[in-house]
Amino acid sequence: MSGLPHSPHALVTGGGRGIGRAIAAALVGAGATVTIVGRNAGVLGEAVNAGAAHFAVVADVANEAALKAAIAEAHARKPIDILIANAGSAESAPFAKSDNALFARMMDINFMGVVHAIHGVLPGMKDRPYGRIVVIASTAGLKGYAYVSAYTAAKHAAVGLVRSLALELAGGNVTVNAVCPGFTDTDLVTASIDNIMKKTGRSREQAIAELAKHNPQGRLIAPQEVADAVLWLCGQGASAITGQTIAVAGGEI
Repeated sequence: MSGLPHSPHALVTGGGRGIGRAIAAALVGAGATVTIVGRNAGVLGEAVNAGAAHFAVVADVANEAALKAAIAEAHARKPIDILIANAGSAESAPFAKSDNALFARMMDINFMGVVHAIHGVLPGMKDRPYGRIVVIASTAGLKGYAYVSAYTAAKHAAVGLVRSLALELAGGNVTVNAVCPGFTDTDLVTASIDNIMKKTGRSREQAIAELAKHNPQGRLIAPQEVADAVLWLCGQGASAITGQTIAVAGGEI
């Protein structure tokens, strides 16, 4: 497998914890310079101190101006070759209780956050000989789940963006793909487990089993497994892979 070109600069949104941190660390290990973006300066700083990234910039991906400034700061340090649009958030509610504000939050973070990030990096990336955009979507971008209609709609939108943008950019050197994890062992899923326990009275083991049942392998996905798929897509050997959605989900899709 062909690896990364010499010392590319990768920007990872939501890179301070969970899947984003695993991806950032994998890119560092493969020789990339990595800048992580997130809302919590302390979390970002801990990731940098642990060697999971080289630099960190605080910004909320739903805030277009703040994210644009963060990307400009990172680009000024070194032109960006790789974007991992990973930042996301999930809220659950029956559709009847999913008001406009809930839909707006899910779209702002999970879809418009991706749009803002790509707008920020693409002009400079198109002028370089190599570019990779990888959106961390979800199996919720490929199928439906009950009680997360707003989140699922936003992730479907992100997948649609990937497919369309890949065709626009197919004549150049930038590829655009989505990685769609199933339920993954992260803080986000921990919150879902806590919510199941609170609402149903189930034990933690029963709540985990409720989520893991979607995976034919009967388990949660490890963040490193998602990172491995992303690292392959960023490699020079994946230059013909674009517009694709790769499910890391134990055969769920």
